[in-house]
Amino acid sequence: MEKGAKKAVNLGRLYQGPFQIEQDDGWYTIYTTTPSSKPVRNPGQGLIAYAWEENGPSLKARLGQETIEEHVEKLAKLPYVDVLYIRCDWRDVQSRPGQLDLHPIWEATFDAAERHGLRVAFRIQLSSPNIQPARLAMPDFLRDQVPLVNIGRFNDQDFDYFEPRYDHPAFQAAFSELNELLAERFDGNPIIEFVDLMMYGFWGEGHTNDLKNPFPDYTMAEHTFMSMSRQQIERWKHTPLAVNTQPDISHTGNRTVREYAMNEDCWVRTDSIIIEEPEQIEVIAGRAAWTAAVIEDGYYRHFKQEKLKFDSGNVDVIASSMLHALDIGGNYWGLWTEAEAIASYHERYPDGIETLQRRLGYRIRPSWVWQRKRQGTDELVIALANDGVSGVPGTLWLEAASSEGKEKVRGKLDKGCPLPGKVSLASIILPPSWRDQEIRLSIELEVKPGQSKQVSWACAQKVNEDGSLSIQLKAHEDADWRCGV
Repeated sequence: MEKGAKKAVNLGRLYQGPFQIEQDDGWYTIYTTTPSSKPVRNPGQGLIAYAWEENGPSLKARLGQETIEEHVEKLAKLPYVDVLYIRCDWRDVQSRPGQLDLHPIWEATFDAAERHGLRVAFRIQLSSPNIQPARLAMPDFLRDQVPLVNIGRFNDQDFDYFEPRYDHPAFQAAFSELNELLAERFDGNPIIEFVDLMMYGFWGEGHTNDLKNPFPDYTMAEHTFMSMSRQQIERWKHTPLAVNTQPDISHTGNRTVREYAMNEDCWVRTDSIIIEEPEQIEVIAGRAAWTAAVIEDGYYRHFKQEKLKFDSGNVDVIASSMLHALDIGGNYWGLWTEAEAIASYHERYPDGIETLQRRLGYRIRPSWVWQRKRQGTDELVIALANDGVSGVPGTLWLEAASSEGKEKVRGKLDKGCPLPGKVSLASIILPPSWRDQEIRLSIELEVKPGQSKQVSWACAQKVNEDGSLSIQLKAHEDADWRCGV
């Protein structure tokens, strides 16, 4: 802290009404804002590019036509990308007991994110059908320790799929170690946006399609995955976890896990949107206001423009899937791996991506700011508007700072507020010495206790370089103070 600087006065929960006019000795509207039509990059929302998906990096990188670093760099340079995402197998992060052995994609992704001001998210898959029958998602050092169960085959394939006995002591011991190693390395890292819960089955989504599960009975399956989910939720103290909303089609307790995780403030995600069943849409649309929703649609993930179909409203099928994320209050949208295909689609059909940039997630601005005479000093009453489609994924902290930044007063709103399309009012009592000064008003998002990140105002009015708004306070001697009666 610089010499002469003072610590911020923490007011805790701010008073949020009611604001009866009889409480005033006088008041004045000192500032207003209007919505911004531009993209605003904030934590808790954005467009996600996949540095690595279940098949690996980009097709060119898999064919050796570009390096992993070149692939990630092209994604990171897309101007509408906010988050880089890694979805890899367990074997890609650990090849021996006791330590992590991260695939080079991790270093390339974190390096690109830091250079381009992006964030990182990831999922570790405990199972994947994509690499069978050659190998399993589980690392090789467990192959001779954990029994495998033949769960059958799909009609057009000439090999069977295998799943590990997740309940086996060797699997459970290794999983507990994996969870601990990952959390020790990444929990609380400010560049990490969220981590997907490690769940049962194919791609860690909580299912094995219409094939059977490897458990002897439902009770064992549910107990196993509730225990594994509880381990993760209890260990990850600072970084949000996201639970897949896949229905319990494989009868492994997935619905029980989902309900438990959501009650513990985990975020939610779905891996498809248009072809999804009503249950997932209902769960995501009806979630708590402070729960972020991660949405993708694997069906159109390749952004193929050949024979692209349009509906009667002249909306193409790719844009239609994107725009449906807004209907259920989405915070994130997955763009997948192919930078050239994404860029080509956006250049030709920009409406889908650009609409998401303007509306996805939460968009906060101080619609009105009032100054009131209170308790021998001044009170600010701020009406915070949310022009986005989701609630705030956590708790907003509102801060007022003196013109020189030496004094600060801050406090928090209720979780999830302001709600989408709504206004939340909150008040801050100012020091008497601030009268007739210019102050700076800013907000931060606290996703987990003690973990706050700066949030940019989503207003058309000029914002300072530090993300704050400059507001001029009134002097009490001004003749045009409004009477409070």
